[in-house]
Amino acid sequence: MSTAVLDGPTGTAGPASPHVRQPRRSTPRNTLTRGAGIGLGISMLWFSLLVLIPLSAVVAAASAGGWDGYLRVLQNDQTWAAIRLTVTQALIVTAVNVVMGTVIAWVLVRDRFWGRAALDLVIDVPFAMPTVVAGLLLLSLYGPSSPIGLHWANTERAVTLALAFVTLPFIVRTVQPVLEELDADVEEAAASLGARRGTIVRRIILPSLAPAIAAGAALSFARAISEYGSLVLLSGNRPFQTEVVSVRVLTFIENGSNTSAAAVASVMLVVALIVIVALDLVQRRVSRRG
Repeated sequence: MSTAVLDGPTGTAGPASPHVRQPRRSTPRNTLTRGAGIGLGISMLWFSLLVLIPLSAVVAAASAGGWDGYLRVLQNDQTWAAIRLTVTQALIVTAVNVVMGTVIAWVLVRDRFWGRAALDLVIDVPFAMPTVVAGLLLLSLYGPSSPIGLHWANTERAVTLALAFVTLPFIVRTVQPVLEELDADVEEAAASLGARRGTIVRRIILPSLAPAIAAGAALSFARAISEYGSLVLLSGNRPFQTEVVSVRVLTFIENGSNTSAAAVASVMLVVALIVIVALDLVQRRVSRRG
């Protein structure tokens, strides 16, 4: 059965033109093209080499001594003290960064003042500076010869300072681009309709920023529980007082107990995953409420 087309101004039917473009068949949404399949394969290979295979090796090494050896390492008082100190300080620093990082990002985006560009540049210093150098700088300011009279070296405050220093940029740099894209006209329209500032923040600004804040908080926490360089000089690595997990793992490795080191590392991996999932659930709930 041939297809007819209208021929000329009279609208009479004629034979179909061979030059009429036929509609393309749409590719099923769940079907990968050849290029997409190659890209996915390369991505998964690279991700496996960098993340999945090393994680599997850590878990395998941790289980090499059996459950008895695994529990024996975790029940060690010094190891448990290091885990408790690290997780507690990381949570405290992450909570502080959520507030202060969001405030700093807000100031950099919404306010105009002299020195703003310099402040925006200095925020990235903890990213570029070697962490050992950061520890030396903090030691010169808060150590025994502190010029401001704050002798916090070899105390828990030293751990908090070091972790806060190295994790400061995460919240700022994740929230700042979202604030730049956030339309201020929506806030002005809500204010013109009688909405209070608290309502605008809770119903408009916070839901928009929640995913970025959660992502920055997850990065901040993960960075804090793995920090080592800035703590070597500042905290003193005192057992049961200022010794963190990274130092404890290094001690196991130096003593030739790789299984114990892997056991502690696997515990911190589980802790990091729990916190990341919890932050994701929080940001989803905040976004849904908004």
